[in-house]
Amino acid sequence: MRRIHVGNALSAFGLGFTVPYLYVYVAQVRGLGAMTAGLVLAVFAVAALVVLPFAGRAIVRRGPLPVLLAALVMAALGALSLGLAGNAPSVLLSAAALGAGQAVMQPALATMIVDCSSAETRSRAFATQFFLQNLGLGVGGLIGGHLVDTTRVSSFTLLFAIEAAMFLLLVVIMSTVRTPHSPRIEDAPSRSARGSWKQLLGNRAMVQLSVLGFVLFFACYGQFESGLSAYGVEAAGISTSALGTALAANTLMIVVAQFAVLKFVERRRRSRVIAAVGLIWAVAWVVAGYAGLGHGSQEMATAAFVSTYALFGLGEAMLSPTVAPLVADLAPEGMAGQYNSAFALVKQLALAVGPAVGGPMGASLHAPYVVTFLLFSLGITVLALRLGRRLTAVQDQPWRTRSRVVARGAAPAEPVAAEA
Repeated sequence: MRRIHVGNALSAFGLGFTVPYLYVYVAQVRGLGAMTAGLVLAVFAVAALVVLPFAGRAIVRRGPLPVLLAALVMAALGALSLGLAGNAPSVLLSAAALGAGQAVMQPALATMIVDCSSAETRSRAFATQFFLQNLGLGVGGLIGGHLVDTTRVSSFTLLFAIEAAMFLLLVVIMSTVRTPHSPRIEDAPSRSARGSWKQLLGNRAMVQLSVLGFVLFFACYGQFESGLSAYGVEAAGISTSALGTALAANTLMIVVAQFAVLKFVERRRRSRVIAAVGLIWAVAWVVAGYAGLGHGSQEMATAAFVSTYALFGLGEAMLSPTVAPLVADLAPEGMAGQYNSAFALVKQLALAVGPAVGGPMGASLHAPYVVTFLLFSLGITVLALRLGRRLTAVQDQPWRTRSRVVARGAAPAEPVAAEA
């Protein structure tokens, strides 16, 4: 588990070097224009949507480690070639390789965490993963910002080379991991890929969680760097430096609050924790509304906007030990990789649709934008409470079991107490 967490931190550290500067690199440093830069960002999403349906099946059949190593090599090649690419076709191909590799890493690492944890330790393991990811992204972005020089292509080539080196170092580290054996498809009666997807879609609790996950990522993560930032600049008059402060406040809240929040949520129903996040985010949108639509001073508007991002960070810290472990506990034996990949696919869809919807609204339809996403946040609370009625007692309250056996698979319509 320690090696897995080091791997998460290293991959996030590498991504932090390049992600904040990708648009500037393609549009300005390489001189390929805003359209090509926008296509690069779209290619990341499309590549993830293409590979994730196959990634889950590969993880189930081959195990998460071989899939992770292949994804890391692909991401390293994509990062290195992106740093050397000088024309639009090579930039797009490199972005596709990097995006596909990054996308497959997520469910592979999540499945390894599931294999190395028990019901009692899983929430803490995923909270640690989220903490290290944000810390790695923040530190990587900070160091990368001091290394880049928009007048020198070589400075960006260095960043992408460091990112590739982080992925290759992670290959070495993860090659030493020996995860506990968990049942694979070969150990069970043979199923086709279509059959395993049909089984997943037949798990009504998982379907409800996927719908809830889409709304979560659409209403929060999908707005950070698109709709909400556009709203802040256009409606609240937020400067670019204040926008950077708001993003830093979000990361700082996660880093500072993660383990304090973990102690609070560990003994509470998962469904009610998610419902509480919806209420916190509703308050965040009310504060955002004050920042852009109120009539206070510019200082008050800036403070309110920064507070909005901090409140979102608090909600994220509550979700990290809640949602990912719940996906794992809903999966039948040997199917955690399929379920993790399916949920990652839902996340990518939300992150693709969120900016497309929120960006134009945040820039021009200020009041409707705030009201719309305020309602989405309240919808999170409603969906979470409905999901809670479909979960078993142990799925919703994992501290009830003291063994490694977790109630898995399709939950019955009425909550039942599962034996440990």
